[in-house]
Amino acid sequence: MGSIWELDFYSRPIVDEKQKKIWEVLICETPTDISDNTDALFRYAQYCPSTTVNSVWLRTAITEAIAKASEPPIKIRFFRRQMNNMITKACQDIGIPAQASRRTLFLNQWLEQRMEEVYPQESGYQAGTNPSVTLEAPLPQRLPDALEGQKWQFVSLSAQELGDIPEWDISFGESFPLEMLKVPPETPIPGILIFSPRALPLAGWMSGLELAWLRFDKNQAGRLVLETGASESWILANLKNPQVLAAAKDFESAKQNAHGVHFIAVQSDPQAESFGGFWLLCEVKLP
Repeated sequence: MGSIWELDFYSRPIVDEKQKKIWEVLICETPTDISDNTDALFRYAQYCPSTTVNSVWLRTAITEAIAKASEPPIKIRFFRRQMNNMITKACQDIGIPAQASRRTLFLNQWLEQRMEEVYPQESGYQAGTNPSVTLEAPLPQRLPDALEGQKWQFVSLSAQELGDIPEWDISFGESFPLEMLKVPPETPIPGILIFSPRALPLAGWMSGLELAWLRFDKNQAGRLVLETGASESWILANLKNPQVLAAAKDFESAKQNAHGVHFIAVQSDPQAESFGGFWLLCEVKLP
């Protein structure tokens, strides 16, 4: 299996001699395993004049990145919905699938680092915010029948225990190094286990959703909401039982204490020793 890349193409808080915004493309490899060494992951950055912001320039930049990386990725993720057409067109012209996704943790951290350390050193730097265009998020939808499990429960594992993920029998899934978020080994990581006799096909469907994170929405009568893609969200469960509601609040609190890290797992039953799917997730604030 080849690598997955993350891409951002947008204006930066820098202007040229004509006071026009300078754009930049950032491309990095996605860490997909908890044991990945992020220092060894591929990165590529290039500024772009505002006069040449188009899919042709972006296609050329992606091609140059591929040449430096020696092989193309199997897909490219991007989180800015307003750049969907341009990024998708550039990727299609090269023959690489583009996927709108909020699973861009490594890219987000890199962008934050550049905002703090790189852009302020540029001669045309303009202090202040560099906001993205705000697009309204759609309301959570009912989960498709194919994705509904029969039972589920809140669970918790320590960060140290999650270090054994590479040794587990998992058919579908994805993780990332907890060192990226400086999570101490003893930190409890909350999650949910979904049980279904259709665990494997259920996990297969979920793997195509670009899972972002899970959240407890206390403002909507206790909904457990699954965020996917760039903006999609699904009602995983409507919580009414007081004990379950309390557990959901504990889940959300533990997630915040773990820097947003949590997980979703799919098994055929509580006695199963393998996972149809296991995804380590992290709720992040996107630019």
